Amino acid sequence: MEAHEQPHAHDHDLDERVKRRLLISIALTSLIFIAELAGGYLTNSLALMTDAAHVFMDVFALSLSFFAIYIAEMPPTEKRTYGLHRVEVFVSFINSFVLILLTIFIFYKGLDRFWNPEPVESVGMLVVAAIGLAVNLIVAMWLHRYAVSDLNVKSAFIHVVGDAAASVGVIAAAVIIYFTGWFKADPLISMLICLIIVNGAVKIIRESSHILLEGVPRDIDLKRVRDEILAFEGVGGVHSLHIWSICHNVYALSAHVDVIPTQRWRMAEIFGDINEKLAHDHHIFYTTLQAECSGCNPNDIYGKIAHKERGHLH
Repeated sequence: MEAHEQPHAHDHDLDERVKRRLLISIALTSLIFIAELAGGYLTNSLALMTDAAHVFMDVFALSLSFFAIYIAEMPPTEKRTYGLHRVEVFVSFINSFVLILLTIFIFYKGLDRFWNPEPVESVGMLVVAAIGLAVNLIVAMWLHRYAVSDLNVKSAFIHVVGDAAASVGVIAAAVIIYFTGWFKADPLISMLICLIIVNGAVKIIRESSHILLEGVPRDIDLKRVRDEILAFEGVGGVHSLHIWSICHNVYALSAHVDVIPTQRWRMAEIFGDINEKLAHDHHIFYTTLQAECSGCNPNDIYGKIAHKERGHLH
């Protein structure tokens, strides 16, 4: 016997407002990316060009947030019964990996520039960085309202705030160069921004790989969930318990729930109560609960998967 709890439908009007804000934010951030890339080249500022790479990460994060809302609206198919939610996770992994390779190259150039400093046009550097900071702050305020309640938008909001901090670093380097002529400030800030980028990219790689490998969501305690299911009246045991992420904020669960024989007449009620608690307390909306399983080991909490011999089905 299976019980399913579907997620609440998205508020269509809310999604449309979020998408509009994301599109405007993507457009503004893309302009800053182009401005900082060109400004970095014209002023010979490695810090500006590195910040442009950081802004590109923001453009990607904002685009991914927009894309996530779009693909969430796409229906499942016979070949992809969960839809295309995993696409955003896979793309996040690839983008972050490529960004790390690019950052390593920029860091190497920063080291070379630090020991062999080159003149930088500090005024132009300051102007471009100041414009970048202003736009980042506008985008951050633009998204803050929705970042409070939407995990998808929150991740993009954090990226934008991080880039605003990086822009402050570029402004500081421009001021130092203007007043002291210490050109090493430019590659030094560039390398610091590289560290910020790598830190963010590594976190995304860890999280996306955790999802792709069917890991338990980091904000969920599997043993606690098991204990909560066991606490329901009529439940005698729980085994073969699996919790995983379909994408970064959509969770699923499957389990074998042993219902005491004298309580099996109210099995549907028990499963309904379990589903409601899982949805309310843990944001788990996709559940599959099996009441009876012949041949199962009731002591195998996680339901170990035994691979068959080669040539047979798994």
